[in-house]
Amino acid sequence: MAEPRLPARDPRGHKGTFGTVVVVGGCAAAGARMVGASALSALGALRAGAGLAKLLCPEPVLAEVIAMTPSATGRGLPVDPDGEIIPHDAAALLDAALASSEVLAIGPGFGTGPGSQALSLRAVQQEDRPVVVDADAINCLAGVPELWRDFHAMAVLTPHPGEFRRLAGPLRIRQDPTDDAERPAAAEAMAQRLGCVVVLKGAGAVVSDGQRTWVCRHGHACLATAGTGDVLTGVIAGIIAQFVRPLEGRPETAPEMGRSAPRAGSGRLDLFDAARAGVLAHALAGELWAERHGASAGLLATELAELIPACGESIRDR
Repeated sequence: MAEPRLPARDPRGHKGTFGTVVVVGGCAAAGARMVGASALSALGALRAGAGLAKLLCPEPVLAEVIAMTPSATGRGLPVDPDGEIIPHDAAALLDAALASSEVLAIGPGFGTGPGSQALSLRAVQQEDRPVVVDADAINCLAGVPELWRDFHAMAVLTPHPGEFRRLAGPLRIRQDPTDDAERPAAAEAMAQRLGCVVVLKGAGAVVSDGQRTWVCRHGHACLATAGTGDVLTGVIAGIIAQFVRPLEGRPETAPEMGRSAPRAGSGRLDLFDAARAGVLAHALAGELWAERHGASAGLLATELAELIPACGESIRDR
């Protein structure tokens, strides 16, 4: 399978043309405060070319997250006295954000409390917008009985092997996500179960929609550090916002559990190729950092994000 290409951008476009990414993440719960991951995802989306990034974060941490990514805007999710998200009130904000965006990215640094669980499930139950599901959102979904019955969204899941295992158990997937020989089949099986695209992270990242499976041959060991996966989530979401049309070309039925695998609509990319392009740009950015620094370690996630524009251009159609 050929490596993915990014479509040319409209030279007369504006920030509305290139789509809005909503990032839902961050945690204010006592003893589990997290602010950096959602900021890195918003940064990744903007560096990938999204016109706008909006953050939905627990109110007590919102100002810190915005300070880390001042090009984004944000709304605070209501929390209880313990810093836990209040599910009902937060759901209304999520629905409003979805209505004014092209794609949702959920999970970076989100925690696994009841509010996070409710919003993660709501994100994959809706059918109006594509969603990139990462990190704690995957962990939240792993606790949903018969998840495939509730999973309706056009979605890209981006698990690392540990997150993959947590979700794979209830889905009765037995392939080892750390075994190079089994990783493609593992990603393919999960994509078929849920009718989504799966990006199984790690060296030789695997992307599958249950029918097509691709292994990225680029990357570098320097990417094995905190925050780089959050950047990838944003990069994939940013590409989807620009080039995937969510409401056209509904999926075909997939072979397992009655679910469906995405296919291309009238947009210039489908979810599978958008995810592949994000993975490739991210991997090339890791290689470029290592080449410039002459090092195999020490990469910061913010440095990785800074290299995404150049690496995106290197795979763009002219």
